[in-house]
Amino acid sequence: MHVLRRPYVARLLAGTMIARLPNGMVPVALLLLVADQGGSLSTAALLCAAYGLASALGQPALGRLVDRHGQTAVTWAAVLLTSLALLTLPRLDSSDQTVLFAGAVVLAGASTPPMEANLRALWPSVLPDPAQCRAALALDTGSQGLIFIAGPPLVAALTTFTGPGTTLTATAVLGLAGAAIVLTAAPSRRWRPVRTASSGVLGPLRSPGLVALFVALTGTGVALGAHTVWAVSVAERTHTAALSGLIPAALSVGSLIGGAVYGRRTWPGSLTTQLLVAASAFTVGWLSLLTAHGPISAVAVSALPGLFLTALVTGSFLTVDAHARAGTVTEAYAWLIAAIGVGQAAGTALAGLLAAHPQLGAGLPAVGALFTLAVLVTARRRIYVPGAPVRRGRHRRVPAHAARPA
Repeated sequence: MHVLRRPYVARLLAGTMIARLPNGMVPVALLLLVADQGGSLSTAALLCAAYGLASALGQPALGRLVDRHGQTAVTWAAVLLTSLALLTLPRLDSSDQTVLFAGAVVLAGASTPPMEANLRALWPSVLPDPAQCRAALALDTGSQGLIFIAGPPLVAALTTFTGPGTTLTATAVLGLAGAAIVLTAAPSRRWRPVRTASSGVLGPLRSPGLVALFVALTGTGVALGAHTVWAVSVAERTHTAALSGLIPAALSVGSLIGGAVYGRRTWPGSLTTQLLVAASAFTVGWLSLLTAHGPISAVAVSALPGLFLTALVTGSFLTVDAHARAGTVTEAYAWLIAAIGVGQAAGTALAGLLAAHPQLGAGLPAVGALFTLAVLVTARRRIYVPGAPVRRGRHRRVPAHAARPA
């Protein structure tokens, strides 16, 4: 896309993707490390869940610190803490040092640097043109699935040749390297938070519209988490192990295609209308899982909801941008990311309970997406953004307009 030729865009995207690779690598590496140490699968699964939940809950707190103190110091501190925790894990025994091991896992998750929220906060200063900003957001959102496509196979390859301990070390190094690429770039170094009156303990959660949006997106997370478990169940039923990776990959490919289409043009109607249309299409797309009766069809139909995922998530980020008070944007973005993450954890757990009932498992993603749509429809007046969203300046190099209360 032409937006990639703009200064810093490719560097920021690539650096953020590398820095976020641990998100897709750590859970798999943890499973392999605990197994290598003689631990049970149930223990490993609990540790992975603890990592994911700690990461989701830590993002808003770190986002608030970024909004107050800037990206550089906060993000460097977070990535160094995460890297140290990951480097410590191979030197602990998950069976004999359970508390210490679990503590390091939670620390690694809670201190996961808010790279995605940081990047979304940078786009208005890197691309002042709203159309280009929207295209970058769509490209950014659509490419996120690559983390979970590339991460697990990379862990498998590294573990085969070096062992799970070395794999976690490599994961820490990758996260540190990616963060360095972003944090040493001029846009990140120059980014300064907007000085405003305190938004209180609740921060962006003072806005009923944003709270409704975040609640809605937990349903999107449920759909994504349930789909991953459904992929594993299809792989087991058809005795085709590769499907556990191919089916989620198909969803990500659909998201990439949808993101490319969505970002290439300006769509008619208000942003809220676009968001509701995307949520409706996303819901309908999941119904196709009920028609999948074999490996090929399971892969094919999984791409359909992905086509609308980028439009849904990008529209949500733009809605946050329009409603968040000045000085709370990074935290607001982090809450959105956390909402999807919490939903994914819930979707994974629910789908696990339904694993013995294939049709119910196939329908759960649609139920999650329908929840998103229902909440958005109910809250449409609170989250309404008329026409093309106007981006308020959040960088000292960009003129800041008067912020209106959420």
